[in-house]
Amino acid sequence: MPERRPNSDALLASVGREEARPRRGRLKVFFGMCPGVGKTYAMLRAAQQELLDRVDVIVGVVETHGRSETEALLVGLPVMPRKQIEHRGITLTEFDLESVLASKPRLVLVDALAHANVPGSRHRRRYQDVTELLDAGIDVFTTLNVQHLESRADAVRQISGVPVQETVPDSVIELAEQIELVDLTPVALRERLADGKVHLGDGAATAAENFFKETNLTALRELALRFVAERVDKQLRELRATGAPHAVWRSGERLLVAVGPSPFSTQLVRWTRRMAAAQAAAWMAVSVESSRQLAAEARRRLEQNLALARELGAEIVVTHDEDVAEALVRVALQHNATQIVVGKPRTPRLLNVLRGGSLVDRLLRRSGSIDIYVVPGERAAGKSTVHLEWEPPQPAPAREFIEVFAALAALSVASSFLVSYIGYLAVGLLYLLATIALSLRVGRWPVLVAGVVSALSWNFLFIPPAFTFQIAKFEDGMMFATYFAVALIAGQLTARIRDQERHERLREERAMALFHLTQALSAARSLDEGVFAALRQADAIFSGKSALLLGGLDDNALASHSASSLALSDQERGVADWVWRNRKKAGRFTDTLPSAEGFHVPLVREDTALGVFVIAVATDTMLTLAQRDLAESFAAQLALLVESEQFRAAREREKLLAESEKLHHALLDGVSHELKTPLAVLHSAAESLRQADEATRGQLIDEILTATRRLHRLVNNLLDQTRLESGALKPKPDWCDVHDLVNAAREGVGDLLAGHPLETSIPCDMPLFRADFALMEQVIANLFLNAALHTPAQTPVFFAAGVEGARQRVFFTVADRGPGLPATMRDRLFKKFQRGDAARAGGLGLGLSIISGFVAAQGGEVVAGENPGGGAVFTVYLPHAAHASVPNE
Repeated sequence: MPERRPNSDALLASVGREEARPRRGRLKVFFGMCPGVGKTYAMLRAAQQELLDRVDVIVGVVETHGRSETEALLVGLPVMPRKQIEHRGITLTEFDLESVLASKPRLVLVDALAHANVPGSRHRRRYQDVTELLDAGIDVFTTLNVQHLESRADAVRQISGVPVQETVPDSVIELAEQIELVDLTPVALRERLADGKVHLGDGAATAAENFFKETNLTALRELALRFVAERVDKQLRELRATGAPHAVWRSGERLLVAVGPSPFSTQLVRWTRRMAAAQAAAWMAVSVESSRQLAAEARRRLEQNLALARELGAEIVVTHDEDVAEALVRVALQHNATQIVVGKPRTPRLLNVLRGGSLVDRLLRRSGSIDIYVVPGERAAGKSTVHLEWEPPQPAPAREFIEVFAALAALSVASSFLVSYIGYLAVGLLYLLATIALSLRVGRWPVLVAGVVSALSWNFLFIPPAFTFQIAKFEDGMMFATYFAVALIAGQLTARIRDQERHERLREERAMALFHLTQALSAARSLDEGVFAALRQADAIFSGKSALLLGGLDDNALASHSASSLALSDQERGVADWVWRNRKKAGRFTDTLPSAEGFHVPLVREDTALGVFVIAVATDTMLTLAQRDLAESFAAQLALLVESEQFRAAREREKLLAESEKLHHALLDGVSHELKTPLAVLHSAAESLRQADEATRGQLIDEILTATRRLHRLVNNLLDQTRLESGALKPKPDWCDVHDLVNAAREGVGDLLAGHPLETSIPCDMPLFRADFALMEQVIANLFLNAALHTPAQTPVFFAAGVEGARQRVFFTVADRGPGLPATMRDRLFKKFQRGDAARAGGLGLGLSIISGFVAAQGGEVVAGENPGGGAVFTVYLPHAAHASVPNE
């Protein structure tokens, strides 16, 4: 059952931008309800067809589980060898992502998208490998079971009783251009299981009686079918949104219920929910906002009705239009709703005639192929549930009426002086201009009063005969009637336009608030910076205080972010904890814990609560439905920010784990080699001692001593590194003499420095300095040993010491005439387990790391450089304060 997205190339704004943008690979997922339905088989058949079409196909990783019919489909397909990874002494094979990226095929097959990679791989999960392939412009065919979808994992656990460990985020599946459902009936699948065609390892018999029960398989099949159906429905709606739909496509039933401030809307919502459940159809609740202002009580009822619809599972849509019928039909066409549910009209018949018919009449004329359901109101407690479509508008402020009468009075006085010059017809035009001008400042009722009063004033004061309401000429009567109609219509239209402009301004403010929020979050360089910007914007937009609580490593605790301006009490924290655990909003303006001070919204991503966003406003201030929706949008954007930060932290952890694994292997390999070599020498020398003569015995003893010293250095280096990393190293400074230090270090190195002349340069007035003698002896000895091991025989080693008076520190320099320091090693020279490419065999690469740690523990530093005459130079700096005398010891 393949399904495709619209061709993305057709949606691009221009060909030029398409050519400039790097191509992204296309993903096709072969989707099934569980193992054994034939996903891999279907994927290989599709790959064979691509091969016939001369597409460059390569098999990255495919699990055939020894099934001959599946293996037969691999014939002719080039297969990328898997890479081998050593893990805990066992060699494992894994998908070779690096080789596939290097070969750059057009299409690669990657089986088992939810697979967890072997430790030491480039990524921890295979879906991350696939994402990198897509970013590189490589198309991918892959397979996935519904149980591994992150959003369906909880449902699968409830059905089967088995927790799902390996899941794939839904955002990865959203990248797929095609999802092909590989379907099989539960009976047929159990037959395949009985025939041994489903690979389940040693637990096949147990799985057949548990996970693969027919009831479980039926439920999993429904999950898979519903997932694909929901995806197709979403893409159908997106496709319809790109054009101007003129009719619904009855690919499935979808109900739309009109929700208003009427108490009867509650019954409409419940009736529609029952109808949607009976038809197994999706449904939505639509509220149409007009320029007419609702009273506080009416707005409260509207918000309650929409909240009920949302709680019952409806998709909420709020649109703006003066014509409710036009708005409902438009939304129905946009969302492919096949049925519209409205209440039986209770509007007076005369008002319906003036409006061009009732809401139902207008819907029937415009709905086309959309079904219209008219639900009558029910009686409750002996009273009819009646709510008029038309409500008297809210009374305008007295100030506006005073302004109207004052303006018209001033105009009448001025016109009495001008009428003899301009005529009474021109005065009528001035009255009309004043009425339209007033409509820009006052409400509908004051404008209506202005039209009536201006018409009567013009008639009484200026139309002959003056100071009467009689009109002598027929043409003056026509002019007066026309003026009266024009004044009322123009004033009302202007007032309506002004109200619409106010609505558009509010919508623009909400849109700009979200735009500025997303802009601030995208520009944020850290989570703290993004949260601070978002909360400050929330404080300004909602005129209140805000807080953000995030879940930490401990799943049982929420922590308030430091950027929060709202201090939460224990009660508010309890509300936030409930919201976090239940992934539902609560607090003020809701029906859950309404006594709370703040409005609490969860930060949810893929059914996982990441935190809670809290808004608190003054007790005499209400958050409208639009403002609460805006708060939820803020929470959604914050959830994206937190999720991206978690992904970044996860990538860092994966990088650290991979590096740790690499170091672990290097340490084991190095230690095993370093231990085996001297132990082998010791064993061989000890065996030979039994039969050796006196001349040979001395040579064997020297070999034993050399091997013992090597083992001693190895163990000391490991112990020193452990002391550094654990923080157990505590320097014991004392007065030290540089000559004693050099002599002790030279003796510690022993015969290893015998083949290298040591040249020293120490000033005669070199003062004593404070340092840990044992640590500094080891530092100088390691530098001598490093020079001896990495330079040719008979080349000199230089040692110099002195005082930098300007910077109050002493320095010790060890230089050699070896090959110098590779440029590629400069940045990692003092890190653990680092050895040069040209270094001779032996050693763990810990010497310079230990030197740096010992010196840093004493407040100093080590600097590496190039010797002007060739070779390397290492300089150790320690802090030094001038002193007159040294205490007697």
